[in-house]
Amino acid sequence: MTIDDAKRAAARAALDELPESGIIGLGTGSTTRFFIDAVGEAVAQGRRYTGVPTSEASRAQATALGIPLLPDDGPWDIDVCVDGADEVDDRLDLIKGGGGAQTREKIVNYSAVRNVIIVDDSKLSPRLGTKWHVPVEVLPFAHLATRAHLARLGDPILRQKDGAAVKTDAGNYIYDVRCGLIPDPAALDRAMHDIPGVVETGLFVRRADVVLVASAAGVRRLVRP
Repeated sequence: MTIDDAKRAAARAALDELPESGIIGLGTGSTTRFFIDAVGEAVAQGRRYTGVPTSEASRAQATALGIPLLPDDGPWDIDVCVDGADEVDDRLDLIKGGGGAQTREKIVNYSAVRNVIIVDDSKLSPRLGTKWHVPVEVLPFAHLATRAHLARLGDPILRQKDGAAVKTDAGNYIYDVRCGLIPDPAALDRAMHDIPGVVETGLFVRRADVVLVASAAGVRRLVRP
């Protein structure tokens, strides 16, 4: 099974977590793209789903597939949000934000009754920080000052592409903060939020209800106690 096969399997398994009809949070990322494709197929076959996308990329994909969407303004009564993750620890806490959409993802996640995370088994680790740095969205204004404050918590690296700073859909910057192993993700999340200029972090603590993990052996369903 290739990585794409595993991602597709997790995405297909997520369909079983959906109600017969309702409002669905549409996450962002390579695994979630397969899920949005599957929702598009379900809608084409008559299922009555309405989406809340977490990024402009997910919005464009859902629109092309004919999935009805709610406006960005909210509030929304989201039945289930399905999203990916960059790292999942033994407590089912997450690091997200590899795609730069963690702020919108967290807003939609918070508005959902249930949150389902779909990953391949390469994303699992015993503790957050084993495989991934913490993406932090910051305002462009005084971002170097914000970086200096973040440096008390780790090594912040401005995310760049082709020599230019990567910007989120909201026009902000992202610093990937190298923190090493994270013994207390909730405490680190609070400390980062205490810094003026920080918009949101990629730490999702106690925000996953179900994690679907695809591997060559099949799809495992992990549930938060």
